[in-house]
Amino acid sequence: MILPLQFVPRRSEERGHADHGWLKAFHTFSFAGYQDRSHQQYGPLRVINEDRIAPRKGFGNHGHEEFEIFSYIVSGQLEHKDSMGNTEILKRGDIQMTSTGTGITHSEKTYGSKSVHLLQIWAIPSQSRLQPKYYTRHFSDDDKRDKWARVVAPIWSEGVKSSERNEDGPTPINSQLTLYATILSPGSNLKRHLEGRKAYVHVIQTSGSREGEGAGATVQLDDAFGGQLDLREGDGAYVKVNTQGAVLTVRNTGDRPAEVLVFDME
Repeated sequence: MILPLQFVPRRSEERGHADHGWLKAFHTFSFAGYQDRSHQQYGPLRVINEDRIAPRKGFGNHGHEEFEIFSYIVSGQLEHKDSMGNTEILKRGDIQMTSTGTGITHSEKTYGSKSVHLLQIWAIPSQSRLQPKYYTRHFSDDDKRDKWARVVAPIWSEGVKSSERNEDGPTPINSQLTLYATILSPGSNLKRHLEGRKAYVHVIQTSGSREGEGAGATVQLDDAFGGQLDLREGDGAYVKVNTQGAVLTVRNTGDRPAEVLVFDME
């Protein structure tokens, strides 16, 4: 019997890890000095870096091309500047997307006296040589609490608006990837119909940079046929979707809220 969903865990302590003093980073996929052929990408998803940047530090001006790059701000404030003339201070709940296309340069650094915790996520675009674009959206904790917020979606999909800022709805992306986010209360569960052929689940490491030590929220992934996988903060899971529209259930099995991301992809 082929199950509608198959789970493969990606444990936090098995991720790549870099500690530069000012930057503490965990790499789900191969990145910079961390290279692992078993974890190069999944569908169009190429990078999930869970970063903590010290106050008044950051990434100097540098270039990118041919990636869809977005920052999911967990805590603190991040100052973004780029070659398209965009300058913005990003805070918790903000998602900033740069469709780098034919090439851009940008810089990112902490703003204010507190460190920044963010996820830097890269996806491979469905089309090359696109004109660079910049988008920001905001999703409050209430938008995510015990419900799914569609925070990123293909630019061609229903309900996606292509203006740069101050729009409702998901952040546009030129890739066959939809990202859902939730803040799940203890004892709660949510179901998600998966439309793509692949999914990836990540539990955000909100309780601190534990570097492999058990801490924080815990969740369980269920399918409709008894398949289960337990995850802690910082853990992820590859999900193979054998039946389009199969239902993934995410339940909070711990004693604190869990912030969970689900990538639904072709």
